[in-house]
Order: sequence, then C-alpha cells, then structure tokens
Amino acid sequence: MNGLVLVFLGGGLGAMSRHVASMAVMRVSGGRFPWGTMAVNILGSLAMGLLIAWLARRSAGDSSLRLLLATGFLGGFTTFSAFSLDVVTLYERGALTAAAAYVIASVTVSILALFGGLWLARQF
Repeated sequence: MNGLVLVFLGGGLGAMSRHVASMAVMRVSGGRFPWGTMAVNILGSLAMGLLIAWLARRSAGDSSLRLLLATGFLGGFTTFSAFSLDVVTLYERGALTAAAAYVIASVTVSILALFGGLWLARQF
C-alpha cells in the first residue's frame, strides 16, 4: 500500500483516539489542568518506545508498519511522541548538546510562535 495512504489512515485513527482519550481523562480529572493532553503525550511516548524497539527487533526492512503506526497513528495521536523519539535518537547517538538544544528550541520557539500567532490574529 502507498506510504502516504498508510500515514493518512493511521493519522486519522490516531487523532480520533487522541480526542477520545483526552476527553475521557478530562471527564475524570475535571478541567482545571490539561491532564488529558499530558496523559496522551506520556502514553504516546511510551507507545513509541515500545513500537520502535519492537520494529528494530523485527528488522524485516518493511517500512509499512512504521508508516502506519509510528508516523501515522502515533503521529496523529500525539506529535510529542515523535519529538520524544527525536530527542532520544540524538541522545543515543551521543549528540547531547544537540538533544538539549532541540528540546529547548522546540519548546521555547513553539510557545513563542503560538503567542505570535495569537497576536497576529488579534490584530485583524
């Protein structure tokens, strides 16, 4: 199956699962803190670690499962899992400075970009 179709299908299922999981956690915990988002990010990162280790052990060379599950489903479930994988990959390669810079820059610049987007939208 075409890789883009696999990512599309997995991404849709992952986004739907994120919404359901986040809403379930928010119903239980109330709405004063984003527990739903935090739970999804942690669960997605755990699932990414399990999946990548399993795929590495399989090492069949077929990228279909990785595209469907890692890029698609977990990417749709939470991009934080992909971010976490990038950080760990840099760390395991011994690029500690790059890993730290990636974390700091990604979080800081993303939050600043959101503030910038809010500011720009509010100008009109």
